[in-house]
Amino acid sequence: MEFKDYYNIMGIKRDATQDDIKRVYRKLARKYHPDVSKEPDAEVRFKEIGEAYEVLKDPEKRAAYDQLGSGWRSGQEFQPPPGWNQGFEFHGGGFTQADTSEFSSFFEALFGSRFNANRKNRHDGFNVRGEDTYAKILIDLEDSYHGATRTITLQHTEIGPDGRPQIKKRTLNVRIPKGVRQGQLIRLVGQGSPGVDQNSAGDLYLEVAFQPHSLYKVEEKDVSLELPVTPWEVALGATIKAPTPTGIVDLKIPAGIQSGRKLRLKERGIPAHPPGDLYIILQVVLPPADSEQARILYREMEQKLAFNPRTKLGV
Repeated sequence: MEFKDYYNIMGIKRDATQDDIKRVYRKLARKYHPDVSKEPDAEVRFKEIGEAYEVLKDPEKRAAYDQLGSGWRSGQEFQPPPGWNQGFEFHGGGFTQADTSEFSSFFEALFGSRFNANRKNRHDGFNVRGEDTYAKILIDLEDSYHGATRTITLQHTEIGPDGRPQIKKRTLNVRIPKGVRQGQLIRLVGQGSPGVDQNSAGDLYLEVAFQPHSLYKVEEKDVSLELPVTPWEVALGATIKAPTPTGIVDLKIPAGIQSGRKLRLKERGIPAHPPGDLYIILQVVLPPADSEQARILYREMEQKLAFNPRTKLGV
C-alpha cells in the first residue's frame, strides 16, 4: 500500500489553517473538474484532491493523520502502525458527507468505514440529541479473559484562535466486559457530544483492539500459541506444561506428531458466547550442537537412524 501525502497533493504546508485548506481546494477543484478541465490527468487529480480534502478539511481526521509524522513521502510502501489512531475521538463515525467509495486503499486503511453502520440522525421534531462519537482503544488480551476497569485518555480536536486544529484531552474510567472481542463496540451512554439546548448528549462508542501480545495471536474468538517442543517429545509422546491466558495446563502430546501441527483446547479462547478455542501450534526446536558430546549424539543419530526427510521429493 502506498503512502499518500495529502499536504503535497494539495500543495499546502502542514501548518495551513482550515480556511487555507478550503480556499486551495476550491481552486484545485475548479482546475481539475473532469467536466471542464483540459488537463490530461484531470480525473485522477480530481479524485486525489477530493480524498486529500476529505481528510484535511476535517480537524479530527487531520489531527489523526498528522500523528503518522512528516517523514513519509507519497508512493512509499506503508502499513499503519498498530494502534496509530488509538484514543482519537471521531464524530459521526469519523466522516463528513463525501462519497468515500472510490478513495484509495490508504484512506480505507486509516479511516475505513467500520463505524458507518452506527451513524444515526438524532432528530426528534425540533429537538436534536447530541451526536454520537467514536474512538479506538487498545486493551490487553487478559482484559477480555477476566474483565477489567481501565482509565483511558481520549483526544479530540477543536479549532483554535489561529484557525488550526488543537488537540484536547479527556479521561474516562471504562469497564471492559469479560469476553469482549476485537472490533466489538463498547457503548458509553451520554459520553458523546452535548445535545442542542437541553437535549441529551450522544453516546460514545469505543472500538476494541488488542495490544500485540508476546505469546498469543487472536483471530475472531480463537487464540493461538506457538509452543516450542523437543524432538523426543514429539517422537515419543509426552505430557508437558503449556501457558494459556488463564494459567498453565498439562498438555498431552501424541507420539509421532509433526512440527507445525495444531492441538485444540476447546473453549479456552475468548470467553464470548459461545467461547472460542485455543490452538497450540507445536514447533520442534533442535538442541544446539555446541559441545563435543552434542556433536557425538548427532553423528550417532545420523548413522543409526538412516533418516531422509526428502524421500517423498525423490532426492
